[in-house]
Amino acid sequence: MDIRAEIQTRVDEIEQIIKRYLPEEEGWQKTIMEAMNYSILAGGKRLRPMLMSETYRLFGGKSKVIEPFMAAMEMIHTHSLIHDDLPALDNDDYRRGRLTTHKVYGEAMGVLSGVALLNRAYEVMISAFDLTEDKERVIAAMRIMADKTGINGMLGGQSVDVENDGKPLEREMLDYIYKNKTSALIEASMMTGAVLAGVSEEELEVVEQAAENIGLAFQIQDDILDVTSTQ
Repeated sequence: MDIRAEIQTRVDEIEQIIKRYLPEEEGWQKTIMEAMNYSILAGGKRLRPMLMSETYRLFGGKSKVIEPFMAAMEMIHTHSLIHDDLPALDNDDYRRGRLTTHKVYGEAMGVLSGVALLNRAYEVMISAFDLTEDKERVIAAMRIMADKTGINGMLGGQSVDVENDGKPLEREMLDYIYKNKTSALIEASMMTGAVLAGVSEEELEVVEQAAENIGLAFQIQDDILDVTSTQ
């Protein structure tokens, strides 16, 4: 097996799933929809929806109920990138080799399109109820997504990171930031895949711990690349 080709096949499949859940660019609010789509279709590894899908398959999942959650996860992730790039935070001009959303559409539309993607994610997740008879699994998955992406997860980690930018950090605080800013979305992805496949509580705990470790490794690599890589 050529792993690079296999991964690219998965990415291509995920791209098609994401596109099915994006808004049509029409009406008076067309600009915000263009900004949303510009951001989410800018490319990327699609790591989180891929981990979600593979975890779902690992535990025997076979239905399309996973697909709206895959799209929603990428929307949540993209929302965080749009807001990270804003002048009030990292003030980045480029993301994935092209101009960031606020550089193309303006700062106000950058804020609004990020929020719109976050809201769209929940609209999309709700559509999963139409794809399965097992409503309890959808509810459980939505609870995980909400918890891991909110103030007890990604947004909580982001807030502590922003508040302490440039300051020397204790190991405990750094661990908190890494676990929540980065690991939380990977935990949400893999746990959602597992829950929708019907895992036990014990299996879910193992998945959560594995995802946390993957997130930690990912963030360490990302920090190294911040120092060593070119644009």
